[in-house]
Formats: sequence, structure tokens, C-alpha cells
Amino acid sequence: MNKFWSTILAGAVGGLVTFGAAKVLEKPQVTTAATTPVARQVNYGSAPVPFDFTKAAERSMSAVVHIKASESQQLARQRQQQQRYSDPFEYFFGRSFGYQPQPRSGTGSGVIYTSDGYILTNNHVVDFADEFEVTLHDNREYKARLVGRDDNTDMAVIKIDAKDLPAIELGNSDDVKVGEWVLAVGNPFDLTSTVTAGIVSAKARDINIIKSGKAIESFIQTDAAVNPGNSGGALVDVNGRLIGINSAIATPTGVFAGYSFAIPVNLVKRIADDLINYGEYRRPYLGVDIAPMDSYLAEQMGVNYVPGVAVVKVYPDGSAEKYGIKIKDIVTKINGRNVTNTSELIEQVSRSKLGETVTLTVMREGKEKDIPVRLQTRTQ
Repeated sequence: MNKFWSTILAGAVGGLVTFGAAKVLEKPQVTTAATTPVARQVNYGSAPVPFDFTKAAERSMSAVVHIKASESQQLARQRQQQQRYSDPFEYFFGRSFGYQPQPRSGTGSGVIYTSDGYILTNNHVVDFADEFEVTLHDNREYKARLVGRDDNTDMAVIKIDAKDLPAIELGNSDDVKVGEWVLAVGNPFDLTSTVTAGIVSAKARDINIIKSGKAIESFIQTDAAVNPGNSGGALVDVNGRLIGINSAIATPTGVFAGYSFAIPVNLVKRIADDLINYGEYRRPYLGVDIAPMDSYLAEQMGVNYVPGVAVVKVYPDGSAEKYGIKIKDIVTKINGRNVTNTSELIEQVSRSKLGETVTLTVMREGKEKDIPVRLQTRTQ
């Protein structure tokens, strides 16, 4: 790498993102609510609620369920066996006679996605378990099975055998505006539905809660209260339409302290449909490293500052290289939508389907250029 790009990478390291390259979310402890991932504490305040939210609550509460996730005795024994191999003292001397590993269990919330029983939730609510129980808003109880989960987005889908369920109506997270009112709906601790109100504080937030170069973080930030047990619940607009799945909170103590974060529904739908149809999320691979544009980076590149993200590396096996994206290109739009930070570009690409063509608008040597890019997987 030449000296120029070494300097840029050093300056941009805080915002460098590998495209296509999840804090390990804390596992629920025995018989507790699933721990909502936490970000740093922030001061906040919200104005008095200007109107009645009862209609939105009525339309969404019946679609939010309580989930109990449990580890079977067999899975607990397998976990113990793995721990023995990683602990030399336990491997040779074993545990005390008669010791039985304690199965883990935890609780969280979920959202009815389809009337035939597919339910959305967070990966960290279910990732440790192999047995699931779902309690509906009307107190009906069902056994559930895991359909699929994705570590890099904190999304999962489970399934119950039921018909004519009250599936939630989907909104459009692209239309959500900063400052608009929203409701957070959960079903924690067997308390039936809880509803809190707040406003959208920001969009496309990357809070680095999923510790991986493969993480997709483009959260809707809101000050609606979300506490442990609400993970996997619904963030809805004032019409009761789903705009996000609640996933993380800002707190120093483990309880709500100002802001919560939700996975936008347009991304949720893309991931959920793949989990249902293929059992895994089939993620498009663009094949670039990107960094947010700022005045320092613009100066190092020798260009005028424009909002967007800079391409600092192009991988030879990616879609970007194949269709002509180059180092020093500044991506300003995707499919006509403005791109102002890395999270926005990552979300838009991640929502696209394999084989779909997206149009990247780039600034190159002071000129704007539209480049169609057909998305592929990394192995293609």
C-alpha cells in the first residue's frame, strides 16, 4: 500500500468499514429476561405527547408475543463437554461426582410476521437455545421451532403451528422522519404487552454493538423506553405499522437510560424472507472498504468535500471491481438515494437481493458518474 493510502487509512480507521467482510451478545442467564445489548449512556429529554396513541397500540399489541427460550439437558451436556476440552484441569480431573450442568433459559419478545406462524425476534433472544415456547397476546401457548438466525444483524425467525394469527402490518422505514412519534411494544416477563412512546432521534446509527467486520448496523434511534425482556419487540409508527425490531438500549446499568435502537423494517423484511426461504441470510457482497467522508479525508484525497463515503480499497473478487468501482471514488447515492455515512450504504446494499443491479452514483475526479453494479455473493 503506498504512503498516501496508508495515511488515509490511519486517519479514517475509526470509520473504516469492510463491505462483506456481532459484539458477541450476552447470553441470557438461567431463568432471566434476555439481556438487551447496551450502548453508551446519553442524556435525553422528550416533549409532552401531543396526541392519543390508543389506536396504534390496539393495532400492534396483538401481534407482539412473549418468547421463552430454553437449553435442553442434552444441549447443556454438549456445552459442558466443550468446556471440558477447553479447560485442562476439568478435562483430566472432571467435575465433582453427580454434577449436572444447569440448562440456561431466557425470555424476550417477538412479532408475528405472517398469519401462519412465522415470528420475528432478535438473535440474542434465541441463539443459545434449542427449545422455544411462545405466548400470544390472548394467552394461547405454542411450542416453536427455530427457522433461522443471523449473528451479523441480530435477527432470527421462529415458527409456531397456528393459523389466522394477527400478523403485524409492515410500514416503510425509509419514510420514517427524525422527530416523529413512535411506540415501542414488547411482551416481557409474562406481563402481557407493554407500550411506551417516544420520538425518532436519529436514523442509520452504527453503535458498534455487533463486534464484527461483517456486522450490519443501521439502527433507528428513539427515546421510547425499552427494557430487558422487550428485545425482539416492535417499534411502530402512529398508525401501528411496524418500522423496526427493538434490539439494543443505551445504559450503564442494564436498564433503560435514554435511548433505544431498532433494526429498520425494510432490512428486517429482507433478512426474514431469506431465513424463511433458505434458512440463512444470503448477503450481497460489494467487495470494498469504505470510510465516511470528512474534511480531513477530502484534504488527503486532494478533492473538494462532498457528503458521501470514500472507497479506500477494492477487492478483486467483488461486484465493485467487476463493474468498475475504483479507489478514491466517493459514493454519494445508491439508486438515487443520498448516502451520507457508511451505515446508509451498507443498509441499502444489504437490503438488495442477490443478482439485483443497484446504481451507485460516485464522484470521480470532480465529475459525477452513475455505475450499475450487479450484486453477487462472495463465493461467486
